[in-house]
Amino acid sequence: MRIAVIGAGSWGTALANLLARKGLDVCLWAYERELVERMGASRVNDLFLPGIQLEARLAVTNDLAAAVGGRDVVVLVSPSQVMRRVVEQLRPHLAGDCLLVSAAKGIENETLMLMSEVLEEVLGPAVAGRCAYLSGPSFAREVAEGLPTAVAVAAADSSVARTVQELFRTDYFRVYTNPDVIGTELGGALKNVIALAAGVSDGLGFGHNARAALINRGLVEMARLGMAKGAEAETFAGLAGMGDLVLTCTGDLSRNRTVGVELGKGRKLADILAGMRMVAEGVKTTLSAWQLAQKLGVVMPITEQMYQILYQEKDPRQAVSELMMRQQRAEGRH
Repeated sequence: MRIAVIGAGSWGTALANLLARKGLDVCLWAYERELVERMGASRVNDLFLPGIQLEARLAVTNDLAAAVGGRDVVVLVSPSQVMRRVVEQLRPHLAGDCLLVSAAKGIENETLMLMSEVLEEVLGPAVAGRCAYLSGPSFAREVAEGLPTAVAVAAADSSVARTVQELFRTDYFRVYTNPDVIGTELGGALKNVIALAAGVSDGLGFGHNARAALINRGLVEMARLGMAKGAEAETFAGLAGMGDLVLTCTGDLSRNRTVGVELGKGRKLADILAGMRMVAEGVKTTLSAWQLAQKLGVVMPITEQMYQILYQEKDPRQAVSELMMRQQRAEGRH
């Protein structure tokens, strides 16, 4: 099986290296020509995953056509906001029967589409039968270091899900299948918004009680929007929901939590992002999630406050105060 991994950020590099370790024929595509040259010479992605030795058999290229031509599986790990553009560029070079695996987590700003919807719009609705979506609690560095990790893969076709499950499985990387594509994608996207909020809370010094409340009520928001889009509630209790949410809201490797912490400490968003090399997907996803909630008539108070902090420069302390002083209500269906 010949595989292309599109996107040499930390996650794309970690997945490409994982597959190469299994002895598979893998080609990693990077946008940055200089990075490709350095990776070829040093066998390290010094820009996004420093300190991790790349497998000798892992090929790297800046040529998109060469990367995907004739490949059986194409793993898409580009940031969600550029996914459409990347797929449009590689479309003429894809094998007609290749499997597509999206490992991106986000909602397209301009259209409010999930990555599955973007792929179907660009490549045609028939592509849905050979697409899968990888999500779950997985920091790239820990995967690259071979630490135990469990994730989920969702696909409309169960045989595609099982193929991808076996493709990625190793003695440290366990994959569960799930038929709920929408829920799996939304879980991966929305948890970044809640992680920003958890970071803000931590940056303000509000402690573990506040963080736990944000995680729990954030999960409620995620499921609420997911079900409005047709997802299964159960998905949000799984790896792509609660699993990824807990990791991203509590782990020090979380870029989104880190941005939130700095916001809570009083720094401006532009200054925070200017000092970051890697993408914090939650910043743009917050805008998409808020707009999607407005469109679908879904109440998402944490997302609403994060939108106002990020895009209307609202004071984080005021946002927390408004969350705490919302009208009290019963939990769940009581």
